[in-house]
Amino acid sequence: MSRISRFATIVLAFFAVLGADFAAGQDKSITVFAAASMRNALDDINAAFTKSTGIKVAASYAASSALMKQIEQGAPADVFASADLDWMDYGSRKKVINDATRVNLLGNQLVLIAPKDSKLDNVTIGPGFDLAKLAGDSRIATGDVKVVPVGKYAKAALEKLGSWQAAAPKFAMMENVRAALILVARGEAPLGIVYSTDAKVEPRVKIIGTFPADSHPAIVYPVAATVTAKPEANTYLSYLRSAAAKAVFERYGFVSLIPLGS
Repeated sequence: MSRISRFATIVLAFFAVLGADFAAGQDKSITVFAAASMRNALDDINAAFTKSTGIKVAASYAASSALMKQIEQGAPADVFASADLDWMDYGSRKKVINDATRVNLLGNQLVLIAPKDSKLDNVTIGPGFDLAKLAGDSRIATGDVKVVPVGKYAKAALEKLGSWQAAAPKFAMMENVRAALILVARGEAPLGIVYSTDAKVEPRVKIIGTFPADSHPAIVYPVAATVTAKPEANTYLSYLRSAAAKAVFERYGFVSLIPLGS
């Protein structure tokens, strides 16, 4: 091979490597840790976001408590979306959340559900509500009342209504709200306490009662970037506040808590 040929080969190889590095640099992605109840809406939003920006989104859904503990232990998340303020506050105290990016994004409702074919219907939930009697010898599914947001909201509501002490032994406490939803959908628990948005996406269950908003702390979904987030996380957070994302969230039953574009 002549010197010119060898030089040409080297130059071509150089540009091939440069091109591969450039392509790799263009393959941007972020990791989002989000409350299990957000799965359906966020899956749609993430697909639209990637189509619009070219930034891929890897989403991990679980209880807010479990996700925050993973972030605290070093899991490589760029964005955290919680189903309550407590776990976002915890992240702030542990200095794993970028507080400057934090915003209260969504609201939700707490509801009592039963399997679709249940004879129970139109249950009035108010002071003195006897959930234990309604459940009889059966179980009531919800999230772990000590750590999982939906469980914490459920316990707070039942305590306010004077129903917790009698109903407590009947609870099947699950690792997240979707696990509780599935238990009722399969008929393995005749009653469950979940968010209205969860009931909306599961055709095998029905809402038989809604807890008064003043019976528990307001259900708020804050979202923020982590302190180790990639720059693309800010683009994603802006998209979550867009009209397109707002429309998707509202279609799934969430309540938008922030003005458009703020």
